[in-house]
Amino acid sequence: MLEQFVDLSRHNIKNDNYAATCRSRLDSKGVLCLPKFLKPEVLHALVDAAAEVEKHAYFTTSTHNVYLTPKNPELPKSHVFNLQVVSTKGCVCDDIISANSPLRHIYNNADFKKFICQVVGVDSLFPYEDPLSSINIHYAPKGKELGWHFDNSEFAITLLLQAPEAGGEYHYIKDLRDANAGEMNFEGVKAALEGRLEPTVLPIEPGTLVLFRGRNSLHRVTPTKGKISRYLVVLAYNGKPGVSLSETARQTFYGRVV
Repeated sequence: MLEQFVDLSRHNIKNDNYAATCRSRLDSKGVLCLPKFLKPEVLHALVDAAAEVEKHAYFTTSTHNVYLTPKNPELPKSHVFNLQVVSTKGCVCDDIISANSPLRHIYNNADFKKFICQVVGVDSLFPYEDPLSSINIHYAPKGKELGWHFDNSEFAITLLLQAPEAGGEYHYIKDLRDANAGEMNFEGVKAALEGRLEPTVLPIEPGTLVLFRGRNSLHRVTPTKGKISRYLVVLAYNGKPGVSLSETARQTFYGRVV
């Protein structure tokens, strides 16, 4: 059924050679963009469906450091580890998305999961055990943003459904730290927060599938402008079965546990 939703003539994700090319691009650039991944009619249907359930979105405003860790009282308030940025967004959870949604068909499709495994270099992908976390739609009406941060996960998979009139730009600075080596690069991060490092702006049009390695690459989404909300789908998997997002995280991000 994948060909009903994905433009396989443009992105033949069933082809191992195409997957290898995509992996090479992701490894070299830290990001892979596949424009026009969704067929136009599917994209339009998903935008309409996202608009219908936007009333169920749970909106949060939070402050955090770029490492997504608690403050360290042993360090000065001015230390980059304690500097706070703002993130604001709305989210609709997996259990609100229709069982017949193209998003669910794509998420569960064996060929799609095989392609993702090949590109990111993992053996298997599994959905979250809890009913909220596997497929999310993020909403960013006027003024919403994601502050600078590093991801905790090795990779992220997103589909942009709708772009705002202005703003909502994806900025990133590749390999600004080395988390595996414990190198947090405080000076480099401080330079980024102070605007002394020029980020790469990633142009993304609606219908684009994006794979991003954000664990070591600092990134943000700038505040949206205008009357049109930004709609972004996050497809989240685990490397092993039976994993749930913690109840604390679900309450924080979704406003509920189940």
